[in-house]
Amino acid sequence: QVQLVESGGGLVQAGDSLRLSCAVSGRTFSRYAMGWFRQAPGQEREFVAAISWSGDVTHYADSVKGRFTISRVNAKNTVYLQMNSLKPEDTAVYYCAVHKIDLGLGSTLPSMYDYWGQGTQVTVSS
Repeated sequence: QVQLVESGGGLVQAGDSLRLSCAVSGRTFSRYAMGWFRQAPGQEREFVAAISWSGDVTHYADSVKGRFTISRVNAKNTVYLQMNSLKPEDTAVYYCAVHKIDLGLGSTLPSMYDYWGQGTQVTVSS
């Protein structure tokens, strides 16, 4: 059984930083790309960042480019999302997800991910 556990969310002020973590078990973590998505109340889930199985290739939504950094430590079965210069519009529940394709590069599409974490709340006050 594949499990993903996110942590690191919280309430911060605009301009602050947070680092989200996502620990994965039940799958050969090092063979799969990972993604971070977020969903604000009343809005659809949107892509934030993705990282290839090897960590060599990353993708970012335009809204977070230059502020957020995705990384992974395969030896720890963990993917991270470093979020700097947070803005109130970053407020959402953040989810990590495992890409469907073995040795893939990642994707911006939620449908390309088959396992999801429970989410962690990030709230940025102005």
